Amino acid sequence: MGKTLMEIAADLQKDPQQVQLIYAFNGVGKTRLSRAFKENISPKDTDGEEGEKIKFIYYNAFTEDLFYWDNDLDDGVTRKLIIRPNGFTNWILKEEGRENNIITFFQHYTNNKLSPRFSESYDEISFSLEGGNEETIENIKISKGEESCFIWCIFYSLLQEIVEVLSIAEPEDRSTHQFDHLEYIFIDDPVSSLDENHLIELAVNIATLITKGPKNLKYIITTHNPLFYNVLYNELHLKKKNKRNSPCAYMLSKTEDGTYDIISKLGDSNKSFSYHLFLKQTIQEAIDTGNIQKYHFTLLRNLYEKTANFLGYEKWSELLPDDKTVYYSRIINYTSHSTLSTEMIAEPTEQEKKTVSLLLNHLIDNSRYWKEKEEDQNDTI
Repeated sequence: MGKTLMEIAADLQKDPQQVQLIYAFNGVGKTRLSRAFKENISPKDTDGEEGEKIKFIYYNAFTEDLFYWDNDLDDGVTRKLIIRPNGFTNWILKEEGRENNIITFFQHYTNNKLSPRFSESYDEISFSLEGGNEETIENIKISKGEESCFIWCIFYSLLQEIVEVLSIAEPEDRSTHQFDHLEYIFIDDPVSSLDENHLIELAVNIATLITKGPKNLKYIITTHNPLFYNVLYNELHLKKKNKRNSPCAYMLSKTEDGTYDIISKLGDSNKSFSYHLFLKQTIQEAIDTGNIQKYHFTLLRNLYEKTANFLGYEKWSELLPDDKTVYYSRIINYTSHSTLSTEMIAEPTEQEKKTVSLLLNHLIDNSRYWKEKEEDQNDTI
C-alpha cells in the first residue's frame, strides 16, 4: 500500500536536500501534492500579508486563479486581465516596480509585438498587438498558453527578487522582512506550453537562480515534461547529489487503491522513460526536416553525455571526432549555455546545422552503445 499525499509531503519536508525534483505524468497529482505540502507547512493562506511569517510559496494551477478576465461582455472592447488582491503581486509590482522586467520576460518567451500594459493601480492588465503597416490592435484577449506564460513571468520576477533579498546575509540590511522566514518554494510544471527552446531556457534560468541563491532555501520542483526534468537534473548537478540513501530525484505515481508511490530514481530521466531515444529521435527529425534550432545543440550535448556515461568515459568530449574535438566542444558549450532569458537566440548558421548532423552520425556510427540499441530494436521487430 502506498502513501497519502499528506504523508509524502511530510516526507519531503523532512528531507535535507536543497532541491527535490519529481517527475509524474499529467493527472497523477502534482498540483494536489503542492497543496498538501502547503497545508503541512503553512495551513493559513497569508497571501503575503504584512506581519505574517511566510514559510512557503508556490507556483501551480492555483496561482493562475489569482488572475481572471473581464471580457467586457456588453461592448467587447476593453478586455482586461484582473489581478485578485494579494500581497505578493502588490509587493513585486507596486513596491519593487518590476513590471518592465515582467514584460521583457513575457515578450521574450512569446512575441515581442505582444505588449502587456499595467494599470496605474497594478490591479489589471490590458494587451495590445502590433500588426502590419504600423497598426496596433488594442485590448486583445491573449491565448491560454500566453496567459500562463505571463503569470509565470510575474512569479519568476517575484522569485528573482526574493532570492536577491534573502542573499543579503544580515536581515536588517534587507529591503523587506516579509520573506525572512521563507523555507520552501514549490514549482509545479511552469509554462508547459513553451516550445523546447524556451523550455530549456526556463530550466537553465531556474537552476541558475537556485545555484546562486541562499543554500538554506529549499525547492520542490514537479513536472510531467522529460526534457524539463532532464535539463534541471543536469544543470543542478543532481547526479552528484542523488544517492540511494539520500535521493533528490523521484517519480510520483498513483496506485490502484488511490494512494501514491514516490520512488527515488538514480540517474536522469533516461533511466526512467527512455529519454535517450527521445533525444535521438528529436535531433534526427530536425535534421531530416531542415529545422535545426539552437536548442538542438543542447540536446546533442545531452546525448553525448548519456552515451559517455554509459560507456564509462570521464568526459563526454572524448567521444567527439579526434581532429576537431576542441572546435566542436566549444560550439556545443557555447550554444548550450546561450540560454539566459536576456539573450536573443539567433538562427543557427548552415555550418552549425551541418555540425549537428555530423556529430549525431558520428556518435551513432562509432558508439558500441548505439549499435547495441539498434540491435535490440531489430530483435523486437
